[in-house]
Amino acid sequence: MSRAKRKIDHIQHALKTGQKRNNGFSDILFLHQSLPDTAVHHIDMHTEIGGLVLSSPIFINAMTGGGGSETVKINEALSSAAAECGIPVAVGSQMSAIRNPSERESYEIVRKVNQKGVLFANLGSEATPDQAKTAIDMIEANALQIHLNVVQELVMPEGDRDFSGALNRISAIAEAVDVPVFVKEVGFGINREAASKLADAGVKAIDVGGYGGTNFARIENERRSRLLESFNDWGIPTAASIAEIASSVKDVSIIGSGGIQDAMDIAKAVALGASGAGMAGFFLKILIEDGYEALVLEIKNVQEELKMIMAALGAESVKQLQEAPVIISGFTHHYLSERNADTKAWSNRIIRK
Repeated sequence: MSRAKRKIDHIQHALKTGQKRNNGFSDILFLHQSLPDTAVHHIDMHTEIGGLVLSSPIFINAMTGGGGSETVKINEALSSAAAECGIPVAVGSQMSAIRNPSERESYEIVRKVNQKGVLFANLGSEATPDQAKTAIDMIEANALQIHLNVVQELVMPEGDRDFSGALNRISAIAEAVDVPVFVKEVGFGINREAASKLADAGVKAIDVGGYGGTNFARIENERRSRLLESFNDWGIPTAASIAEIASSVKDVSIIGSGGIQDAMDIAKAVALGASGAGMAGFFLKILIEDGYEALVLEIKNVQEELKMIMAALGAESVKQLQEAPVIISGFTHHYLSERNADTKAWSNRIIRK
């Protein structure tokens, strides 16, 4: 099967398998503030991720590219929506365009329609520094995402089976390029040990890409004759992954993604320690089923609802939202306790103004 055909299959299977919303955010409860002492118009949504100052913690995460005219249209719409709403947007893996220049259009379109926006390039951990520079130049990217997808590759019939040397390659890329390097998982989460190694390797932001969103094990199993079903429920839920990294790894930005579908998910991700939140499958479904205008409206609604949640908590900035007290229960509490994270650190803090 060609890489382009596989890209289209991924889109179709992603829409078919959907998202189960078992990302762990139902275990997170905000402590109600009866005296928030602020107003919605005081809320400042600016945030800093990996050295980039962004107007919003919300962005459109990596989805697709390299699938011919269909992915050109999708990326054009996603990037146009990002420009209209003032949020960043990431492209899917650009390796297909590096290996087949005829696929470049499906990536270059994002900068063509979004000339002043913040764009994230994307490659896998098999990439070389020269390939990374090519990907960045292709869309004049402001940052480079390097995705980690070991389980997806293992379940993928034609996937990779050798994952040695990935950290060294990531370190070499971080040293060679002149934009910040972010590393993201694709639905299986990142633990604190991996996050610490990545931070030491020069990575500026870690996108947890936790379990609970688009499930690439299930997607690849849709393409197999003999299923590897044991991987369908594999991974660290998004909430637990964010909190685990935030509690132990310093000097690296955290991005929450993996099943995030609304403003409350975003607020909880930030309260657990993230500086931003990526949404992918949820936005793609709206675009495909309801169209461009519905996507733009949803993004604007999410932005406005996030401001309301922050106002209810008395958090006038993303930094203050990161100080909002939350009660952690259920599996997330159990996971963090087993990993020696003090959950009371989240429940007994206060917002400092």
